[in-house]
Amino acid sequence: MGFDVTSLKFDDRGLLPAIAQDADSGEVLMLAWMNAEAVERTLASGRVTYWSRSRQSFWVKGESSGHVQELVELRFDCDRDCVLVQVRQHGPACHTLRRSCFYTAVQAGDEVELMAPEPG
Repeated sequence: MGFDVTSLKFDDRGLLPAIAQDADSGEVLMLAWMNAEAVERTLASGRVTYWSRSRQSFWVKGESSGHVQELVELRFDCDRDCVLVQVRQHGPACHTLRRSCFYTAVQAGDEVELMAPEPG
Protein backbone atom coordinates (compact mmCIF):
# COMPACT_ATOMS: atom_id res chain seq x y z
CA MET A 1 0.00 0.00 0.00
CA GLY A 2 1.51 3.30 -1.09
CA PHE A 3 1.25 6.83 0.21
CA ASP A 4 -1.83 8.75 -0.99
CA VAL A 5 -1.11 12.49 -1.22
CA THR A 6 -4.86 13.21 -1.05
CA SER A 7 -4.76 12.05 2.59
CA LEU A 8 -3.00 15.34 3.41
CA LYS A 9 -5.17 18.31 4.40
CA PHE A 10 -4.53 21.26 2.12
CA ASP A 11 -5.97 24.71 2.85
CA ASP A 12 -8.62 26.42 0.72
CA ARG A 13 -5.88 27.48 -1.75
CA GLY A 14 -4.72 23.86 -2.08
CA LEU A 15 -1.55 24.50 -0.06
CA LEU A 16 0.11 23.34 3.12
CA PRO A 17 3.20 24.65 4.92
CA ALA A 18 6.43 22.75 4.35
CA ILE A 19 9.21 23.07 6.90
CA ALA A 20 12.69 22.21 5.62
CA GLN A 21 15.01 20.72 8.24
CA ASP A 22 18.63 19.61 7.94
CA ALA A 23 18.41 15.82 8.26
CA ASP A 24 21.76 15.53 10.05
CA SER A 25 21.80 18.50 12.45
CA GLY A 26 18.06 19.01 12.96
CA GLU A 27 18.44 22.72 12.15
CA VAL A 28 15.27 24.34 10.76
CA LEU A 29 16.24 25.89 7.44
CA MET A 30 13.13 27.46 5.95
CA LEU A 31 9.37 27.43 5.55
CA ALA A 32 7.68 27.36 2.16
CA TRP A 33 4.45 26.02 0.64
CA MET A 34 3.54 22.89 -1.27
CA ASN A 35 0.47 21.78 -3.14
CA ALA A 36 -0.32 18.13 -3.89
CA GLU A 37 1.67 18.12 -7.11
CA ALA A 38 4.73 19.65 -5.39
CA VAL A 39 4.61 16.84 -2.82
CA GLU A 40 4.34 14.26 -5.60
CA ARG A 41 7.19 15.85 -7.59
CA THR A 42 9.38 15.94 -4.48
CA LEU A 43 8.78 12.27 -3.72
CA ALA A 44 9.32 11.22 -7.34
CA SER A 45 12.49 13.23 -7.98
CA GLY A 46 14.20 13.42 -4.58
CA ARG A 47 14.66 17.17 -5.17
CA VAL A 48 12.43 19.35 -3.00
CA THR A 49 9.82 21.19 -5.05
CA TYR A 50 7.71 24.02 -3.65
CA TRP A 51 4.80 26.14 -4.89
CA SER A 52 5.54 29.85 -5.19
CA ARG A 53 2.50 31.81 -4.07
CA SER A 54 3.84 35.04 -5.59
CA ARG A 55 4.77 33.56 -8.99
CA GLN A 56 1.99 30.94 -9.01
CA SER A 57 4.44 28.31 -10.22
CA PHE A 58 6.57 25.41 -9.05
CA TRP A 59 10.17 25.94 -8.00
CA VAL A 60 12.74 23.28 -7.35
CA LYS A 61 14.98 24.47 -4.52
CA GLY A 62 18.40 25.23 -5.98
CA GLU A 63 17.24 25.19 -9.60
CA SER A 64 18.72 28.63 -10.28
CA SER A 65 21.06 29.12 -7.30
CA GLY A 66 22.61 25.64 -7.15
CA HIS A 67 21.68 25.48 -3.43
CA VAL A 68 19.87 22.18 -3.81
CA GLN A 69 17.76 20.43 -1.19
CA GLU A 70 18.12 16.67 -1.54
CA LEU A 71 15.16 14.89 0.07
CA VAL A 72 16.03 12.45 2.84
CA GLU A 73 12.53 11.92 4.23
CA LEU A 74 9.11 13.54 4.04
CA ARG A 75 7.01 13.51 7.21
CA PHE A 76 3.64 14.99 8.05
CA ASP A 77 2.19 16.10 11.37
CA CYS A 78 -0.60 14.46 13.36
CA ASP A 79 -3.28 16.62 11.71
CA ARG A 80 -1.81 15.93 8.25
CA ASP A 81 -1.89 19.66 7.45
CA CYS A 82 1.86 20.40 7.51
CA VAL A 83 4.88 18.57 6.13
CA LEU A 84 8.45 18.35 7.35
CA VAL A 85 10.98 17.77 4.60
CA GLN A 86 14.22 16.47 5.99
CA VAL A 87 16.95 17.39 3.55
CA ARG A 88 20.62 17.46 2.77
CA GLN A 89 21.13 21.14 2.03
CA HIS A 90 23.86 22.02 -0.45
CA GLY A 91 24.82 25.68 0.13
CA PRO A 92 22.69 28.23 1.97
CA ALA A 93 18.95 27.60 2.26
CA CYS A 94 17.96 31.28 2.44
CA HIS A 95 17.88 33.62 -0.56
CA THR A 96 19.93 36.03 1.61
CA LEU A 97 22.79 33.48 1.39
CA ARG A 98 22.43 32.44 5.03
CA ARG A 99 22.36 28.80 6.10
CA SER A 100 18.82 29.25 7.50
CA CYS A 101 16.01 31.73 6.90
CA PHE A 102 15.65 31.91 10.70
CA TYR A 103 18.70 34.11 11.29
CA THR A 104 17.09 36.83 13.41
CA ALA A 105 16.10 36.46 17.08
CA VAL A 106 14.65 38.63 19.80
CA GLN A 107 16.98 38.50 22.79
CA ALA A 108 16.37 40.62 25.90
CA GLY A 109 13.91 42.69 23.87
CA ASP A 110 16.39 43.44 21.07
CA GLU A 111 16.51 42.12 17.52
CA VAL A 112 19.75 40.21 17.02
CA GLU A 113 21.18 38.83 13.76
CA LEU A 114 22.46 35.34 14.53
CA MET A 115 24.38 34.58 11.32
CA ALA A 116 25.95 36.47 8.47
CA PRO A 117 25.54 35.58 4.78
CA GLU A 118 27.85 32.86 3.55
CA PRO A 119 30.67 34.03 1.28
CA GLY A 120 29.52 33.92 -2.30
